[in-house]
Amino acid sequence: MLEDLATAASSPTAWPAAYPQGYAVVDVETTGLARDDRIISAGVYRLDARGEVEDHWYTLVNPERDPGPVWIHGLTSDVLEGAPLFKDIAEEFSARLEGRVLVAHNAVFDWQMIAREYARAECEAPVRQRLCTIALSKELGLPLPNHKLETLAAHFGVVQQRAHHALDDARVLAEAFRPSLRAAAAEGVRLPLHECRPLTEWTDQAATPRIGQQSGGYGSYRATNWRPSRRRPACPYPNPGRYEEGRQLKQGMRVAFSGDTSVERDLLEDRAVEAGLHVATSISRLTSLLVTNDPESGTSKVVKARQFGTPVVDEAAFGQLLGDVEPASEG
Repeated sequence: MLEDLATAASSPTAWPAAYPQGYAVVDVETTGLARDDRIISAGVYRLDARGEVEDHWYTLVNPERDPGPVWIHGLTSDVLEGAPLFKDIAEEFSARLEGRVLVAHNAVFDWQMIAREYARAECEAPVRQRLCTIALSKELGLPLPNHKLETLAAHFGVVQQRAHHALDDARVLAEAFRPSLRAAAAEGVRLPLHECRPLTEWTDQAATPRIGQQSGGYGSYRATNWRPSRRRPACPYPNPGRYEEGRQLKQGMRVAFSGDTSVERDLLEDRAVEAGLHVATSISRLTSLLVTNDPESGTSKVVKARQFGTPVVDEAAFGQLLGDVEPASEG
């Protein structure tokens, strides 16, 4: 099948009219993974409609705080101290993104970090859609043992030169995305695009510690407040227990989500609530089911699900299960 895809992708076929006109392949390195962590470097490869490279761009960013896991990204306080602030590179970054689909590996993370930086700078990123290469590889049915960037790169014969360097990671992803895009076009695959919603509310609650001032150590910085999650009505049904493979979901089951989804997360959660399920924000022994497209990701939810023996399904399977949810037991 993969040989057929490669042959079809390289042949002169009609390009799907619904496909985007351009892409911005992005990678950002950050001080950590939390919602108040900061971007410290960014790399962007601009691609045309068929995945050909147009140009690339890279910048360091002064995060105005300690740089976090230097042993991963290699960017020290000394290196970042003279770098521009995000607000100073926001305009150039926007020029690289405007009118394009943002492409990233685990795109929800990169998008959220970018959206937060723009919110701090009191402006919005000119991005309306994103595409996750993890989701695309699943759509294509690529035989990957896991969904790490290096695994996707190896599948397409792309050589990584500097792992966790934003520009090289963006290059590697761009080179892996091109054959993926062409294979999708050849097969008429619908690209897993979903909406990028910019953050519109941001308030400073404390003075921002400057870079090098590691007052509380890595991960302790809590200077800001983000818009709270939407409040959902309490689920009216008791929890009937865990989901069992091959059976129906039942109203009252506690469902958690982890990682990127092709359907906007809020919409997916709304569908679950409408079906009578309890949407949980964390994993516990009471969780009935975890929905994730990347069960090997190592996120805290995936790790806890493994520890507790919580059943795991992907988004497509969950969508099918939502079509026939068993009513809650009476009495």
